[in-house]
Amino acid sequence: MPETLDPAAPGFARDPYPYYADLRSRGPAARVTLANGTHAWLVTGYDRARAVLADARFSNVPPQRAGRPRPDSPARRAQACLARHMLNSDAPDHLRLRRLTTAAFTPRRVDALRPRIEHLTDGLLTGLADTLAREGSADLVDAFAFPLPVLVIGEVLGVPEADRADLREWTYCVGSPADALAPGAADEAWAALHAYFSSLIAHKRRTPGEDLFSSLVHDAGEGGLSDEELLAMAFLLLFAGYETTMNLLASAALLLLTHPAELAAARAGGEAHWAAVAEETLRHASPLEGTTWRRTTEAVVLQDDDGRAEIPAGESVLVVLAAANRDPRHFPAPDAFRPARHLPGPGGRRPAPHLAFGHGPHFCPGARLARLEAAIALPRLFGALPHLRPAADPATLPYRPGLLVRGPRRLPVRNAPPAPPNG
Repeated sequence: MPETLDPAAPGFARDPYPYYADLRSRGPAARVTLANGTHAWLVTGYDRARAVLADARFSNVPPQRAGRPRPDSPARRAQACLARHMLNSDAPDHLRLRRLTTAAFTPRRVDALRPRIEHLTDGLLTGLADTLAREGSADLVDAFAFPLPVLVIGEVLGVPEADRADLREWTYCVGSPADALAPGAADEAWAALHAYFSSLIAHKRRTPGEDLFSSLVHDAGEGGLSDEELLAMAFLLLFAGYETTMNLLASAALLLLTHPAELAAARAGGEAHWAAVAEETLRHASPLEGTTWRRTTEAVVLQDDDGRAEIPAGESVLVVLAAANRDPRHFPAPDAFRPARHLPGPGGRRPAPHLAFGHGPHFCPGARLARLEAAIALPRLFGALPHLRPAADPATLPYRPGLLVRGPRRLPVRNAPPAPPNG
């Protein structure tokens, strides 16, 4: 295992799981050295991950001077403003901010989006099929896994369609380690996001619509959002609204393309099996690699069967969801892709719930929407393109760098039946 963890290293981004397994064997939390010269505690076991995510001693509020010292600039101020979202807050502020958004993600409202998601999916698949027929190959991420959740969350939030490609580029930059980007790219992205959402707030004030962001802008009563909170909320809902689902769709497609027996089982198994594919992808290839960073407000002792960890007050702690979801104590053969483990077993028994959407007070409010998009998109994708297959070696595909989100950056595919055997 490397002495220093470099989240931008291509090999680590492609397969971080051996590193996490080693950390998990060392005890409930391991202190690691990061490539930027700082240190952090990583929690990689399932039980301790759930415990930390529900423990108020691990604060979501970042310290005032987190990370490497950086000079003041418009980009730094923009980043500080956009980072004041509800994932970076504790109760009671977190409860107030969360209350304002959960109304948009009730089961009734989410399920009502089904016809629109189906329509958007079919439109994208028509375009993808045309591209494949014309050019022979296409990038499934750019042509399908990215635009579908962006179109959906864009409609929920009220973001104009013409702006969504720029927003994707900016959020990609701010979600990646600065070391993996061109110099200044992250600063430019933070500044661009701040300017864009400031303009969008002004537009929604002048011309409100039926979307979630219009309602947040005009909810000025007691407990409503300040201008800075509006900016941060807009960034969070956009970033969280498509990043997780984009990586879920891309990873699920790649796993099915590289596990033909599981693809055949899904095609034969109907709705329940497609749902199991989504759940197993969420576990096996967690779209969120880690939670937002936490900070100990006091000294904390964590214990498990592998040992004991004493974390001093004021330390940075990361719960690694991708590692917890492969803990062999809760998921037999954790590195295997087995959707059937999520189907009802004898007596209706099911496996432990995965942590892909977190746990505790910060559990993702958009989980139902992500699952709905996968339930619609995956069977339609493989139904419309029955001979879909990789157009590049899956082992060489680049992955998102960093410890926050995880998924293939590109997924070249073609739609052609395999060539008949010679003779």
